[in-house]
Amino acid sequence: MYLKILRLFNFKNFSEKNFTFSEKINCFVGNNGVGKTNVLDAIHYLSLTKSYLNYSDQNNIRFHESFFSVEGNFWNDTTEDTIRIVVQTGQKKVIKRNFKAYEKISDHIGKYPCVMISPYDRNLISEGSEFRRKFMDAMISQINSDYLHLILRYQKALAQRNALLKLFSANHYFDAISLEMYDSELIENGTKIHHIRKEFIASYVPKFSNFYSALSQGEEEVTIQYISDLEDKEPSSLLKENLEKDRAAAYTTRGIHKDDLIFKLFQYPIKKFGSQGQQKSFLVALKLAQLQTIKEYSSKSPILLMDDIFDKLDDHRVAQLVKLAHEEQFGQIFLSDTHNDRTEKIVQQISSDYLIFKL
Repeated sequence: MYLKILRLFNFKNFSEKNFTFSEKINCFVGNNGVGKTNVLDAIHYLSLTKSYLNYSDQNNIRFHESFFSVEGNFWNDTTEDTIRIVVQTGQKKVIKRNFKAYEKISDHIGKYPCVMISPYDRNLISEGSEFRRKFMDAMISQINSDYLHLILRYQKALAQRNALLKLFSANHYFDAISLEMYDSELIENGTKIHHIRKEFIASYVPKFSNFYSALSQGEEEVTIQYISDLEDKEPSSLLKENLEKDRAAAYTTRGIHKDDLIFKLFQYPIKKFGSQGQQKSFLVALKLAQLQTIKEYSSKSPILLMDDIFDKLDDHRVAQLVKLAHEEQFGQIFLSDTHNDRTEKIVQQISSDYLIFKL
């Protein structure tokens, strides 16, 4: 699978722009602010129906315009699929595959998998557990459509339970029967989510460790620890034991929505003890392991998007990264950089099949 053609219209800083890509390596070079990241984000849209940068859809419409469209042609062996996403001010996002709209956007996830490596990934280390849960959920959702539906059902029940707790608090009354209706949803879906997450992380960590070792030449020990409230407690017991706390806080204080991943370097939190280069290598290894996992589970070769790849990495580690991605045959590679000569020197060493787009 690879992306052959990309068409942008009123997307971010582009009024209209078309690209025809190599099925191997594609490089976007130019000064900061010319739109290199925006092109990568458009490809991310086609794969996962949303911006990698967590912007709302409306914020991606070009200034003084009322809509944007992103369209791409994916080739898979002998077949070609056209994906088109249209976002219009005040209207629901429309996603079409071969000119037919999806009934549910979630049905698109996993068909054209991709992974993004970006300077914004630092949030996975520096910010709270929400970022790491979203990362974990995004990884699993690309290989398990049932999991995505479980997450959506859990989040809906959680939002309803929290709204009810807030209502109880505001009106100074309590109805246990009404609350139990949402408890059963959280228990059923939460148990399944925890089981899938635990199994996934157990198989994912060895892949991650191998990639980090390759990037660091085996000189550093890293690991990932999965933390969950359900590790020692049944979800039904957890909700009962924390009911009074939930009522006082007016939200659900415990559950799989509080799960976390602890990133460690030499058994210490990398957030506190890792250098910028070590943290970047850690993040890159996370994404390469994600690529390998998607390929193993789906038998598809995911697209790899690498934004500003020289950020916090020396030339040797960048070359090793691109070489690893190419040798593992993950699929099509897109990368961005500010220096044309630097980029071309590295990709020339790896493949003769590449294109450079100067923006």
